[in-house]
Amino acid sequence: MIGIILGTRPEIIKMSPIIRYCEKNNIDHFVLHTGQHYSYEMDKIFFDMLNLPQPLYNLDVGSGTHAAQTGKIMEGIENILLEEKPEMIIVQGDTNTVLAGSLTASKLNIKVGHVEAGLRSFDRTMPEEINRVVSDHIADYLFAPTEISKKQLLKENIDANKVFVTGNTIVDAVQQNLKIASKKTNVLDGFGLSPKNYVLVTSHRAENVDSKNRLANILSGLKLVKEEFSVPIVFPIHPRTEKMIQKFGLSMEGINTIKPQGFLEFLQLEANAKIVLTDSGGIQEETCILGVPCVTLRENTERPETLNVKSNVLAGVDSSEILRCTTEMLSRNSNWENPYGDGKAAEKIVSICT
Repeated sequence: MIGIILGTRPEIIKMSPIIRYCEKNNIDHFVLHTGQHYSYEMDKIFFDMLNLPQPLYNLDVGSGTHAAQTGKIMEGIENILLEEKPEMIIVQGDTNTVLAGSLTASKLNIKVGHVEAGLRSFDRTMPEEINRVVSDHIADYLFAPTEISKKQLLKENIDANKVFVTGNTIVDAVQQNLKIASKKTNVLDGFGLSPKNYVLVTSHRAENVDSKNRLANILSGLKLVKEEFSVPIVFPIHPRTEKMIQKFGLSMEGINTIKPQGFLEFLQLEANAKIVLTDSGGIQEETCILGVPCVTLRENTERPETLNVKSNVLAGVDSSEILRCTTEMLSRNSNWENPYGDGKAAEKIVSICT
């Protein structure tokens, strides 16, 4: 039996192909949702939207400090693993759920599989970096999305026999969920947008939105982009970002802010954008897969593959640099090769596990 442990919406998205593959092939498994970010009721809707079965377990731990949240998740996971006795668990990414799941399972002598192993930003001030490094060194099966991530694991003296290059499940997820989206929603019509005629923006990372100077620079950069290219700036605004903009008294004039979108709606917005400006790691991957240029509002990235194939560029938060990088990306050809695999990562991962 396999225990699939997840706790945030990005994890649900990237685990969705694994869950679907297990369901389709009658592989003995259960899904445990820690409820790290969202309420149980909200995520019930999210699972339904993606045509996924509801998790067998939901811890509903909610937010808290890193220590408190990780501890609550570990306690809840331990009780369930002792009851279910799976042969192994699978975790994905770099959240507190991943760290808690890896630690708890390993101490119970249950095998750990880490999906998206080997990613590194080399920035230990990011909690996610600590989570992914520790989980990689605990895991028994490390599912590296690319050769670059495999090389990073080998540099850290992780046993090569534990490392498998599988591609990234985000390719599977984008392909599968775009088909679902096309049948369920048409978000462009709802906002009066034309394909390839708007700039899509997201920003939610604490290092950007909790700093008045950095956030002000990002907003200034967006206004420069709007002036230069005369296209709408569409900004699904994260509640944290909106709160800090109000707190700092910053102007959003000229920027079309909309409510946070569901995953299917956002996927449609991404696929049809002229360019995407973001500080999200996952969106760097998704835009690369979708053939949409990306400008990353950070000084580093754990997705170097996107830089190598030239689907993405690091701009930081200087307003003039944001404009320069946007101009550069729009001048590039978008026929780069997707470095994240053929859309069969879930099949490869589950086959290795079973």
